[in-house]
Formats: sequence, C-alpha cells, structure tokens
Amino acid sequence: MVLYGYDASVYNSVQGSANWVAYFNDPGPNMIGAVNTAYTVGAIFGGFFLGGPIADFLGRKFGMGTGCVMVVVATFMQTFAPRHNIGCFIAGRCIIGIGQGVALTSGPIYIGELAPAEIRGKIMTFWQMFYSVGSFICFWVNYGCTEHKENLGEWDWKMVVMFQLLVPVLILALLPTIPDSPRWYIKRGNNIDKARAALFKVRDTEEEVEQELLMIREALEYEKEAISSTYSALWKDKSLRKRMILAFIVNAGQQITGQGTLNTYSTKIYQKVFTSAGQIALINALNATFGILFTLNAVWIIDRFGRKFLLIIGGIGMGICMIIVAAVETETPSPGGAKTQSVGISIVFLLFLFIFFYKPSWGATVWIWTSEIFSMNVRAQAVGMASQTQNVANTIFQQFFPIFLDNCGFYAFYMFAGINFLLAIFTIFFIPETKKVSLEEIDALFGGSNHVTGGGELVSNEKQAHISATEKSDEVMIENADLKR
Repeated sequence: MVLYGYDASVYNSVQGSANWVAYFNDPGPNMIGAVNTAYTVGAIFGGFFLGGPIADFLGRKFGMGTGCVMVVVATFMQTFAPRHNIGCFIAGRCIIGIGQGVALTSGPIYIGELAPAEIRGKIMTFWQMFYSVGSFICFWVNYGCTEHKENLGEWDWKMVVMFQLLVPVLILALLPTIPDSPRWYIKRGNNIDKARAALFKVRDTEEEVEQELLMIREALEYEKEAISSTYSALWKDKSLRKRMILAFIVNAGQQITGQGTLNTYSTKIYQKVFTSAGQIALINALNATFGILFTLNAVWIIDRFGRKFLLIIGGIGMGICMIIVAAVETETPSPGGAKTQSVGISIVFLLFLFIFFYKPSWGATVWIWTSEIFSMNVRAQAVGMASQTQNVANTIFQQFFPIFLDNCGFYAFYMFAGINFLLAIFTIFFIPETKKVSLEEIDALFGGSNHVTGGGELVSNEKQAHISATEKSDEVMIENADLKR
C-alpha cells in the first residue's frame, strides 16, 4: 500500500515541475488528464482481468510480487523517457497501473485471510495508513527536489519518479520470508500442513489454529458443493450479486468524495490560491503527513464503533467541509491573481479537516469492508473487480476534472459536498455492519447461507455416509463368511 500511495501521488508532484512541463513540451489539460487516465486504465485492466486469476491460481504472494516487478520496469520507462516523448511516459504510467491492479487485488485479500476477526479492522486500517505513508514519502521527496531545483535541473522530477523503486524492491526482498494464505493453501491443493504452519505464525495457541482450520475446511466444503467459483457466480447467486453491487457503489464513492481529485490535482487546485511552487509542495507534504495521523484514528475506533458508523460520520463531515471550502474561495476577492494569506490558510485548514474525516472512514473503511464481505471461493475475483471500480470512477472523473476546474473553479466543490451527503444516506439504508464477524460466517448478513454451518453439515453427512458404507461392507463380509460355512 506504500507503493500505491507513492505511485498515486507521483504525477501530482511532477506536474508542478517547470522542468517536467518543458521536458514534455508543455502538455495541455487534455494531455495532463490522459497521463493520469493511463495509470487508472492500467489498474482497471490489471485488477479486473489479471489480479483475480493470479491470486487464485498462483497465490496471494505471487500476485503481490508480480505487481512489484511490473512497477520496477515501468519506473525506468518513465524516468528515462526520451525528451518530448510523452507517449513513453504515458506507457510507463499504464504499466505501473497494471502492476498496482494485480498487487492490490492480492494484498487486502492476504491480510484479511490471515488476520483474526476481532482485530481484522485494526490491521486493515494500517493497510490504508501505509497508503498515506507512500504519499508522505512522495510529497516530501518532491518538496526537497523543488527546493533544490536549480541544482537538480531535470532531475527535480526524475528523482521523484525514481523513488518508486524503493518500495517494490523492498517488498520483493521480504516476500520469501512470509507464508501464503492458509485459506489459499487449502483451496488450491488441500495442503493442510502448510495451512497449519501459516496459521501457527499468526495465532497464539494450537487450539485456535485447529478451530480455524476446521472452520475454513467446512466453509470451503460448502462453497465447493453449493457455489461456483467462476466470475458468473458473482451474478447468479442473489446474495453475491447484492454484495457486488454494494461494493461497486462504495468503492466508486470513495473516489468521488473529492479525495481522488485532491490526491491527483491538489497542485493545480492550490495554484488557484497560492503562487509559490515551494509553498504548494510544502502544503502537499504536510497534507500527507497529517494523513498518516488521521488514518491512525481508525485503529482505535474501527472495531469499537464499526464500519457503518465511520462511513456515515465521514460522509457528513466531508460534505460540510466541501461546502465551506467552496463558499470561502468563491465569495472572497483575489487581488493580484491569488487569495490573501488568511483566505489561503482557511482553505488549507478546511481541506486538511476534510482529510481528517476521509482517512479513517471512506479511506480505510472501504478497503476493510470490501475485503471481508465475499465468500472464499469468489473473494479474489470479487475484491479485484470491486476495488478497481475505484479506478473506473477515477478515470472517468479525473480525465475531465482539469477542464472542469479551469471553467468552474471552486464551484466544483459544491458537487463534492452533495456526493458526500448522498453517500452517508446510502450507508444508513443499505450497508450492513461486519464488525467482528468471521469471514466464514459473514454470508448470513447478506441473506446467504452460513458457510460454516452448511459445510459442517456436509462434512457430517459425508462422515455418516462413510460409516454406513463401512457397516454395510462389514455385514456383506459376515454374510459371505456364513455362506462358506
């Protein structure tokens, strides 16, 4: 997730560099939108069509590793793109997007399948927090490069891009030291020993390990008999279909709250308020810093108050912030083409307050909720498709936002306010609470069968059938022995 946060923030950082603009021949608003869109289109392709199959057939670890390798290759393509050849830079962005789509399908599934139910929310909160860590690293690297741009020249933006190598190389080095998902071990090869060994690394007692192994086996037995594991199963089963639709909505909603726009275009937004590139880079860096602290709020409250509570409060809080931001900017004068210092500080404070509401709610909670609501047999496909809905929404929205911002200015923020209020209302009526419910038992919340109970019955029936067959075989042997006498 550090990798995702860094990669998603890179373009926001480099487009503020005059050297980057000159290197690629002063790209216009449509081309700027295309560079960002290339990343999200790649992520959509990787998440929808590659992430699920790779995670299911080759393993969660393999999926994360594959994504990291693609990011490494694409980083060199972007850094050393020929002068004025923005097509090569765009191709690199697209490949990084594909790698992210593959890795981000496997990552949350892996964490959700290893984490105990009672602390799953806390652990997944750290997953979202590391997105903020990635943004933090990117924006502070960019700030340092901006402050020394006279000495660095073209490397003021190339250095920011090259730092994308740091995280994937570290992940690739660490992957061999961690186990794969115990649920994947059992599903793919019924390898109980490897599953048990994986659980022993993250559970306290042998009793916990054996109990969870039994629950996993019972749930998988039920799913194998009762539910297909193909993509079509997501739409044929009424309960799964309901979950897919809800997951699509909340993941798309995450990107149209206004956070996706701020993460991609905050540099251009702040250029309407401030004139100093160094000042804007510092604000972005501070925003990312506070983002880490704000995400940590979810650690203390996600498993206490639940997912639904956070989504509702977050939506309302973000909506109020966006209304005030729009009003402050549009109703105050701009002497000399920029806002007064007091107005600028007010806008920055309000956007930081927006992040305060966003990070623990629609930031962290959407990832947590999406990763835990699907059955094991379709989890990889479903999480891959649902999470990439973020990129579908982001692609459509961000392609046109630069033009929208140029034409309408901060009036666009009234639209974000309306969206956030609608998301809060939607959550109240349609999103069920999943706090502290085991992955194997969560199906009952959505009108489906309890897979542990169903699997237990199947296993019990199989045992009874085996006992009956054994008894019948013994009876036949006794009868044959009597006849011989």
